[in-house]
Amino acid sequence: MRQYVIDGNLTAQHMKMNKPELDVALSDGKGYMVSEGPYQNHLQQSLDSKERSTCSNHRAINTANINRSDLRSTGIGATACAQHGCFVPHSVVDFQKGERCYMNTDYSICDALGYSSERITKALVIYDVGCQWSVNFWNRVKNSPSLLLPPALEIVPAVGKFHLVAHKLSCFPRYSLNFVKGAGHLDGEILETLWAPFNKISPTARSMTQAHRQEVYDDHMRDSNWKKLVGLGEGFFSKEGKFMQTISAYEQLAAVLDPDKVSGWELDALRAEADMGEALDIYLLKGDKAPTFHEVQIQLMKNPMNPFGSGGSVAWLAEGISIEDSHQEVKISVKRQRLSARIEKFHNNGQTFFKGLEINGAFTPQDDPEFCGKEEEEGEEDREFWGEDEGYWEVPGEEVEELASELMSIWMPSSIGSAKLTELGLVDLLKDEREFRIGQANDCLDQLRTDLGNKAMLYQQNFWTANSTRRGTRTKKEIQKVVARINKHVRGYQRARQAILRLDPNVDMAGKYQEILPNDLAVSKEVTEENRFGQGTSKLAWFWMMDGEQSQLSLQGGGLMEEFYRINWLKARARTDRWKEEVSLVRHEMLWTCLWFEYHKDMWEKRALQSTEPGKEAYAKKQMGLWNDFAKKARLMFQGKQVDCI
Repeated sequence: MRQYVIDGNLTAQHMKMNKPELDVALSDGKGYMVSEGPYQNHLQQSLDSKERSTCSNHRAINTANINRSDLRSTGIGATACAQHGCFVPHSVVDFQKGERCYMNTDYSICDALGYSSERITKALVIYDVGCQWSVNFWNRVKNSPSLLLPPALEIVPAVGKFHLVAHKLSCFPRYSLNFVKGAGHLDGEILETLWAPFNKISPTARSMTQAHRQEVYDDHMRDSNWKKLVGLGEGFFSKEGKFMQTISAYEQLAAVLDPDKVSGWELDALRAEADMGEALDIYLLKGDKAPTFHEVQIQLMKNPMNPFGSGGSVAWLAEGISIEDSHQEVKISVKRQRLSARIEKFHNNGQTFFKGLEINGAFTPQDDPEFCGKEEEEGEEDREFWGEDEGYWEVPGEEVEELASELMSIWMPSSIGSAKLTELGLVDLLKDEREFRIGQANDCLDQLRTDLGNKAMLYQQNFWTANSTRRGTRTKKEIQKVVARINKHVRGYQRARQAILRLDPNVDMAGKYQEILPNDLAVSKEVTEENRFGQGTSKLAWFWMMDGEQSQLSLQGGGLMEEFYRINWLKARARTDRWKEEVSLVRHEMLWTCLWFEYHKDMWEKRALQSTEPGKEAYAKKQMGLWNDFAKKARLMFQGKQVDCI
């Protein structure tokens, strides 16, 4: 499978000429840039339809509608070898309006696919927006007389790994090079490295004549290809060590998994490789998102079996949980009065559902003081920033004669436990609050994960790189605010968890909604210390592996852990396969490189023998010696590594 990569350089612009009729081309279409006449005919024949990306806000597509009246060309597009980065001859095109609905890139890739590809039946084409470009590619080829492809050629579209991050999640398995059989270990971004030297000459070439600019670009591309050619082999040996590491990690993972499950996953992977497209979605994590608090509320409101009327108990329970959360936000006496009034009204409304029953021995959940805020001690750089704003719980100078509203008890069904509720015939209230508390816990965990991620990024991007005391202090204050939110989420989760266990005291619920410890809130070293030693023993906190309602943290029982292992095994298998392909390809390339050098040596030897002039004979012998040195060096370098000669 031949491998190509397409990319555009919007820096290589060209201004309109005042007198283009005076321009004289000496090598039009003889190098890497296409012939001007046929290319302009293609643009005139092609439909100028405006296509918008349905994937992401890609610059390459959305700039298609940008028009610059002062520019003849807004950039260039090229096709190159995806393995080595050699420009394909006669495949570099000018852009007129961005990438103009793929008219330009279609012409480039069709010319590249037609270059020395008589026996090629399959081609991998890597493009930053390959997910959109490939949708109507064959229709555009069919409708354009200037776009020609070899017969029976199969094109496999893909997206470079750097640009794939900006795509929708569904593009990852379908267009990732990790899952393309025969691709080897590619990143698909080699053209980006080739544009750097071109950006240095682009300002100069911007005001050149069209023919002069074309010749300058041809010379630089020819020089780039020559440097790639004589430098073949230098990067071959670094790949073998990475291959062995990948193989070892894959074998260790496979050794601890159930062979029956691995066999099933193997069949899925083989089927996906054969079918491609949507079949590759097996590499995406499966599982439903856990229901949120508001989703649970809407679902309970729709329940026609509610014995208390149309959502009366649901609204009452929601108000109680809201009041609990308001406890955390009381700062001044006015808010205390409002909160006290809400609590009194809530308890009065609750009499309707408790049917006037006298309830004794109610349980009042208490927040863990570990997460209620404490000041950082000086000299402890590794301590978390637990401190919150001063005066959080009371107003300085104010004498509190009565019990503060934030300390008042909230009477909920969970306050008396499941056994008492069942005895009093309040099973429906028990079930409703349990669903509410599950939604509340899911919300808190989701927000907790988000803020922990923000905290890790603040450490990495701001705190560790602070170059002044002022910046470090400012970042520390930002981290303190994030930590205050983290503590609030933990307190909310703990209240929800305590209520869930009192309403449903079974082992499954206690195993799913576990206790959060301070150590679980540590900064993720996967972000702050990406190159640290000992990553193989890392273990995330349990709530990072939380999933939907039906998930169970057991591989034997299915659920999230089985899905976790499935995804890791499939990706480890794909990495191993790509490295096997890469090593096999490199060993063949070692042989091909030696044969290519020897071919050129023999060619120049024949020319030297056929030369009748001393100058031509001397030049031919010099070239013969140059290619002979290349061949000897390659043979010595690849000795014992390359495949046997076919």
